[in-house]
Amino acid sequence: MAETAVKERNEATAAKTVQFKIQRQDSPDSSPYWETFNVPYRQNMNVISALMEIRRNPVNSEGKQTSPIQWEMNCLEEVCGACSMVINGRPRQSCTALVDQLTQPITLEPMRTFPVVRDLVVDREVMFDSLKKVKAWVPIDGTYDLGEGPRMPERKRQWAYELSKCMTCGVCLEACPNVNDKTNFIGPALISQVRLFNSHPTGAMNRDERLDALMQDGGLAECGNSQNCVVACPKGIPLTTSIAAMNRAASVYSFKRFFGSDHMVD
Repeated sequence: MAETAVKERNEATAAKTVQFKIQRQDSPDSSPYWETFNVPYRQNMNVISALMEIRRNPVNSEGKQTSPIQWEMNCLEEVCGACSMVINGRPRQSCTALVDQLTQPITLEPMRTFPVVRDLVVDREVMFDSLKKVKAWVPIDGTYDLGEGPRMPERKRQWAYELSKCMTCGVCLEACPNVNDKTNFIGPALISQVRLFNSHPTGAMNRDERLDALMQDGGLAECGNSQNCVVACPKGIPLTTSIAAMNRAASVYSFKRFFGSDHMVD
């Protein structure tokens, strides 16, 4: 009896399908269009597994052979940030989006904050250009052994670690209404990275350069404080706290620069 029940349950599961409505685009310059697929259901299935199933058998819900869906993935454990897309209207990582927790039909769209390359693949080069703009790294003077660097206090190290979880996935930029083609706003992730590297004992050497970059066009002044970013961030990074901290740091820096040696009165 037990074997019969298991067999019936397996047959019922095999007969169940999940419907995906996917926005596709053949090239950066072509118009987007929608295509629907019915994917055999499996327990604990995520969006990536469904896309892999479509790739193995690219036949749409009308029974027509089509081209495989193009998307990006790498780590499959929400660390690399490559598989970002808009799922049921919400930007998130597709590797951790479980089918059982999503309403059907499940809609998949590319993030529109970035140029679409093809289907669900986008070009996030603007994010990496912004990382260069704010100098989001710790410069090393030479390749020789400089010995141990200065230590961070444990409490400071703990919250800095939270900021270091950023995957440059682009989800917070997609969720932010101020990141669009009418502004040059670099977005919350990049501002938080400035806070991370300015807090590092060695990275603090370039603190002023980073603050200068944040005070330029597309920097802190473009933030509208919608707080969408902190809700959307898959790693739970306190992005709004970082923005507030950088606003304070930029204000202090501005006063110090204004009342510097050129403005001091004897």
